[in-house]
Amino acid sequence: MSKPSDLAPWESAVAGAAGAVIANAMVYPLDIVKTRLQVQIKKRNQVVEHTAEHHHYESTFDAIKKIIEHEGIHGLYSGFHGALLGVASTNFAYFYWYSVVRGLYTKYETTPGTHPGTAVELGLGAVAGAIAQIFTIPVAVVTTRQQTQPKGHKKGFWETGKEVVHSEDGWSGLWRGLKASLVLCVNPAITYGAYQRLKDILYPGRDRLHPWEAFLLGALSKSLATLTTQPLIVAKVGLQSRPPPAREGKPFKSFSEVMAYIIEHEGPLALFKGIGPQLVKGLLVQGLLMMTKERVELLFILLFTYFRVLKEKRLKAIAEKLKTNTTPLTNGLKSRAMPVAENVLDKAKAAIPASVK
Repeated sequence: MSKPSDLAPWESAVAGAAGAVIANAMVYPLDIVKTRLQVQIKKRNQVVEHTAEHHHYESTFDAIKKIIEHEGIHGLYSGFHGALLGVASTNFAYFYWYSVVRGLYTKYETTPGTHPGTAVELGLGAVAGAIAQIFTIPVAVVTTRQQTQPKGHKKGFWETGKEVVHSEDGWSGLWRGLKASLVLCVNPAITYGAYQRLKDILYPGRDRLHPWEAFLLGALSKSLATLTTQPLIVAKVGLQSRPPPAREGKPFKSFSEVMAYIIEHEGPLALFKGIGPQLVKGLLVQGLLMMTKERVELLFILLFTYFRVLKEKRLKAIAEKLKTNTTPLTNGLKSRAMPVAENVLDKAKAAIPASVK
């Protein structure tokens, strides 16, 4: 049977994208909650009232309760289709480029057959993440805008995209937060680097893991990455969403500006706001993603092995058929050609002078 390394980059990318879409669809309400918790700004010692126009959430459960009260159940799925499109495109691009760069590294490494070290895994993941972000960040920008739109201002994916383009940033607004996103490439780098290392340490020599093993490793690696990069995640969300009311529509210019604003108004711990749903979402999504990706990759291997065997059988059948069909033709040609050849040979002999004979 084929090994995982035998999978083409696009096959690995499809497996990763499929796993990510399934996992994110199952826990999408947590994504809404963590996004809204991360974009709200509350000054220290300030009493904020929750109204229909200005929402304020105290916790994950409070956010879920208030979103349902004001927007209904479908409020927990704002920007759902755009988000899944973003998840699919981002993970497809990431796993595709990760397979490409990792394949190139293993091809040209000085000691073939050895697993890349932790630093190399992090580097490969960061390179793949950076390339993927350049192509997929516009979808993330539009989705974040959709998730933070007030109830009376809900717009579709394309309408929200036009709103971003028609803002003061123009087309470049679709790449708002790109620098923060490139810095945040360390998140998937840590996630998948840790996953690979944990897999090599805990399950040496195993190409395939059981579903619960893949889930556990995915959850552990994502938790480590989230705790490490949470301030940058909060800053990125602040960059891509609408600016807070206190800024009177003036958008942030950099993730360092967002972080400074949050620290000034809410204190340093506010850089970790939304960590609860972020962690829970990350645990579930990454665990389910890796578990599903492992199964989808195995499905690909089985599927392509089946097609390969089927193709070999078909080619063998065609070869046998050609052999069967050409045998009578060959014999027929032979039976017709022999008398003609003998006749020509007799005439040639007759034409040779007697002295030569």
